[in-house]
Amino acid sequence: MQGVIRTDRILMGPGPCNPYPEVTEALVRPMLGHLDPEFIALLDETCERLRLIFRTDNALALPISGTGSAGMEAAFVNVVRPGDAVVVGVNGVFGERMCEVASRCGAEVVRVDEAWGQAIEPERLLGAHPDPSIIAVVHAETSTGVRNDIAALGAGKGEALLLVDGVTSMGGIELEVDRWGVDIAYSGTQKCLGVPPGLAPLTLNERARSRMLERPRSWYLDLNLIGRYTGSATGARTYHHTAPITMIQALHAGAGAVLDEGLEQAWERHRTCGSLLQDGLEKLGFTLFAQEGHRLPQLTSVWVPEHLDEAAVRSRLLTRHGIEIGGGLGEFAGRMWRIGCMGHTARVRNVTLLLAALEDVL
Repeated sequence: MQGVIRTDRILMGPGPCNPYPEVTEALVRPMLGHLDPEFIALLDETCERLRLIFRTDNALALPISGTGSAGMEAAFVNVVRPGDAVVVGVNGVFGERMCEVASRCGAEVVRVDEAWGQAIEPERLLGAHPDPSIIAVVHAETSTGVRNDIAALGAGKGEALLLVDGVTSMGGIELEVDRWGVDIAYSGTQKCLGVPPGLAPLTLNERARSRMLERPRSWYLDLNLIGRYTGSATGARTYHHTAPITMIQALHAGAGAVLDEGLEQAWERHRTCGSLLQDGLEKLGFTLFAQEGHRLPQLTSVWVPEHLDEAAVRSRLLTRHGIEIGGGLGEFAGRMWRIGCMGHTARVRNVTLLLAALEDVL
């Protein structure tokens, strides 16, 4: 017997959020061919919408066909040469993953570690190596709910490229690629953009493009080839791969929903929901995990009291109230929750419902 597909979940975990209604409509549109002129026009408009949300004028801004981790890998494999000194900030799972990807590219990885839950001081990253090729950091660390400062890195990077993971920040909090001096940034669709997982928005400025490898280790993620396919490199188009048409339709719709609302207004909505959730959790007796002053509004991390069976509570939230929240990772598995208020899910009514449901199951 086939399982029942549930459609009444409120997704408030660290992963996919509930999509914008416009995205749901886009997902059921009739299929276009990947070479259809109508699809090419939609792809171009999607890339322009990504520029607006990244806050950049970069010619190269496009959705990589893969999840946020594909964006991470594309960012590294196209600019890292064997022996390059790559400084990486590590205060969570995705900083660790940056180190892994950079090392596979043959880089000399210089780790700057900070305790999980704490932000990394920009001065430590800037002083970690006298002449790095790349300084890489996660803007919004999904595993801890911590925001790392980016603007100071852009101001002090020198000749290094600044590479930023914006998977959980793009569309949810301020991310200013051009103004902050970010050379390479990537994101994911399933967080604050309110689109299902499957694409990784990516952008490189001219400074980063001038350092791109002619022949990266990955054929599929070779931005020289992908750029020619999207028209971002030369304006002409050369077939590279069959694009995920339906997902790009969904991203076009999700980015459009964010821009129709207004990017600053979307940031404020996330801030309002995050503050309401964090205040409500403290009133219920929970202790917030992330460093004060660096807490993400779109992803709240909270200690679970020792007397609670955290997995049982999450299970009851899901079965009794249809609300899904996420558990901790690594050494914090079973000790911490990660609660998302991202994209279309970031609504006061969802926060209010979650807090009432938590009070009920506790």
